[in-house]
Amino acid sequence: MPYIAKHLISKCSRCGACYELVACPGEKDKICIGCGACTLACPNQAIKLIEQAREGSVQIEVDGKKVVVSELISVAEALQEIGYEYDILPEKGKLFAPCRVGGCSSCAVEIDNKMQSSCIFPVYEGMKVSTKPSNAYTPKRLVEGFAGHSVGGVGTPFRVRKTPKDVVEIVCFTAGCNFRCPQCQNWYIAFKGNGEFLSPAQAALKMKMAADLHTGVERMTVSGGEATLNRPWLIQFIIELKKLFPGENAHFHVDTNGSLLSKDYIDELIEVGMTDIGIDLKSLYTDTFMKITGIKQRQHADRYKAVAWNAFKYLKEKYSSAVFVGVGIPYNKDFVSMEEIREIGKRIYNIDKYCQVSVNDYQPAFRSSISKTTSKEMKDVFNILKSTGLETVICQSRDGYIGP
Repeated sequence: MPYIAKHLISKCSRCGACYELVACPGEKDKICIGCGACTLACPNQAIKLIEQAREGSVQIEVDGKKVVVSELISVAEALQEIGYEYDILPEKGKLFAPCRVGGCSSCAVEIDNKMQSSCIFPVYEGMKVSTKPSNAYTPKRLVEGFAGHSVGGVGTPFRVRKTPKDVVEIVCFTAGCNFRCPQCQNWYIAFKGNGEFLSPAQAALKMKMAADLHTGVERMTVSGGEATLNRPWLIQFIIELKKLFPGENAHFHVDTNGSLLSKDYIDELIEVGMTDIGIDLKSLYTDTFMKITGIKQRQHADRYKAVAWNAFKYLKEKYSSAVFVGVGIPYNKDFVSMEEIREIGKRIYNIDKYCQVSVNDYQPAFRSSISKTTSKEMKDVFNILKSTGLETVICQSRDGYIGP
């Protein structure tokens, strides 16, 4: 059943997210196609989707075949109407639309000879759609925030972190995410679809310009959102970065939730030059994973969680000497117990006791009203993880870092 967005004025704070972040496909014509992008980006949950039948229809052409689909819906929804399958993982033979705000462009299809994000692009009479872009297609992605970073991320070796005033890496942030974390601290990029879309070469050049402001910094980082969503873009981005940073001391780092890191994806990343990978493992138990990520379907949560843990294990087994691998764990008592933290530590220890483990103190943000994590709690987390035998544990707290 098609949907339409309804504005709940009583909850609205006039923050502007619905028009500043969202690339609303119906804004120009004052219509709604029910894509849901605005509901994802609204921090106050002041927009909700309600079912609304479509009375009219349009004829379009998809992969050379003329079909009739409902009017006032997205191309992605139209493709599903006629039998095309979308999956939460980029499976062969299925379409992939993970962010649903248009920011990652993973779902791009060719519409009247131009690539468009199918998740937010509206159908119209007579459009021609090709779900298989030509080999000449250059992937693009909404990416911004090119700047020096003084702290680093999960995949930044602690040894390179100097003082709070030093820039240890140059970072950029990719829009779009496949998780719906209610306490997301980067929600303004995770749920953004409105902005400048860059090719890998354009993004690499912006990274180089940012790096030129910080002499001697040769560590390039891509984060998000979720940086791994658009695989062709990320692979080519690393290739372009290596052209601009050819030195032996150059490092290329991705921070990721790990949910898409299949073995072949990891192999390709490392083949093109990725040197540092940080995986935020989120949790050990599915119920916890669902609370943290906002993923509502248990089977989806199980798949995402399994891929991330398997990616960590595969990286340590096959690439331990070639790639730096760090893992992240979130902590807030409203999500995860100290008992689960201990079990997570044991599992990481069994894979690699020397792995750098970074624990982030989750605080209230975006839509979440979780309690504020105290420094004492983070010290307790640190002691529990160290008791499992892990050698390098770093806990973020309101009073600074604890460890290693």
